[in-house]
Amino acid sequence: MQATVRSFDSRRRTGEVLLDDGRMLPFPARAFDASGLRLLRLGQRVRLRLDDDGAVEFLTIATLPDPLV
Repeated sequence: MQATVRSFDSRRRTGEVLLDDGRMLPFPARAFDASGLRLLRLGQRVRLRLDDDGAVEFLTIATLPDPLV
């Protein structure tokens, strides 16, 4: 699944993404930390992996390979 970064707090390492269907989805620090990224920019495209409850468990830049695939 892909989305666009809507907000990112670099101190807390949390934020929100805007899904292509218009829904907003928050992501926790643990999802950002799992990515190995150092920052995100507003408007940046990201690829998401969701857990069974629909929460973001991992995100990465859309053009980078997913390390678990």
